[in-house]
Amino acid sequence: MNAQSKVRYGMVGGGEGAFIGAVHRMAAALDGEYELVCGAFSSDAERNQRSADALGLDPGRAYATLGALLAGEAALPEDQRMEALAIVTPNHLHAPMAIAALDAGFHVMSEKPMALNLAEAQAIDAAIARSGKLYGLAFTYSGYPLIEEARVRVARGDFGAIRLVQVEYTQGWLSRPIDQGGNKQAEWRTDPARAGLGGCLGDIGTHAFQLAEHVSGLAVESLSAELTTHVPGRRLDDDVAALLRFEGEARGVLKASQVAAGDENGLRLRIHGEEGGLDWSQMEPNTLTLRWLDRPTEVIRAGGPGLDPSAMARLRIPAGHPEGYIEAFANLYRSFGRVLRAGAATPPPRGAADWFPGILDGLRTMAFVEALIANNAGAAKWTSLADIPPKRRTTDHR
Repeated sequence: MNAQSKVRYGMVGGGEGAFIGAVHRMAAALDGEYELVCGAFSSDAERNQRSADALGLDPGRAYATLGALLAGEAALPEDQRMEALAIVTPNHLHAPMAIAALDAGFHVMSEKPMALNLAEAQAIDAAIARSGKLYGLAFTYSGYPLIEEARVRVARGDFGAIRLVQVEYTQGWLSRPIDQGGNKQAEWRTDPARAGLGGCLGDIGTHAFQLAEHVSGLAVESLSAELTTHVPGRRLDDDVAALLRFEGEARGVLKASQVAAGDENGLRLRIHGEEGGLDWSQMEPNTLTLRWLDRPTEVIRAGGPGLDPSAMARLRIPAGHPEGYIEAFANLYRSFGRVLRAGAATPPPRGAADWFPGILDGLRTMAFVEALIANNAGAAKWTSLADIPPKRRTTDHR
């Protein structure tokens, strides 16, 4: 894309004092292919206007509500109006806002989890099908170059048949009851009305699950799990553990916790096949370690020799210059924007230079959330994820 074809986007949520809205804006801005033109940043009128002013927006395009934003933008000439909406609100608003935007004729990039439950996710799926608009999800970690390299090496059979998938995502920031002491980021994430069915499960467990399926190329067929709430008075889980049964006889373990005191953002993925395995950590994202039965360990570096072209396409600077979270996030925005500009109605397949997480990832993660909660609450040893077919969509709009 060139300067004359920047994607014009709006944002709902993400105003003054919010965390993830600023991250979305930085990611969208990194490649110079987006322009923020409007927003409804806060339900508080003064905070909303301050946010718009700080971002240099036209005062007339700082809207009080999403409904006003959609109506106001639709009334503008086609070459001026918003083309895509970034949804960066608490979880309970993701589905109704996505459906409203899609039905109004706008593309959507949404924060995860995509909805409060599987039924809402399927309603978004239906809205995508009837609108023909693009839908993307901010599963940021799948945008890392060495995650793509890992996926490629698994897919081409470097390790033989996959046997083990181990993924963990541990944080410590909720080890104390800060959600009961006025911390806004913690408070809504532990409120069932706004966070949804799971606390830690929905917030970071979905990231771990999506990454495990994305890199392994295997769908989880069933799980056995335990949800725990360690902090007294907390209304949602803050710790998750699950055994996973993948298609093809592979087995897995998923651990997610927000009460691992001292841990920062400990996302780690290990996958083992018959002949060897890989190890990647988000806190050292430019290194991929490969270990083998019969030869020395290999350390693969971002930008170094031997990377697959699809991994190289996700790099911006020479080897030895660290790239991280914002760049990975920007890869998703860049891909979403280029597919949008190409006029495509669906994301390209995994492995394509402009792939980004979309509705399939969303449906799979919501099926995971519901299956895990059902297993934890029930007497069954294993619970199936059969509600969502792993290799196809629930509609014909892929």
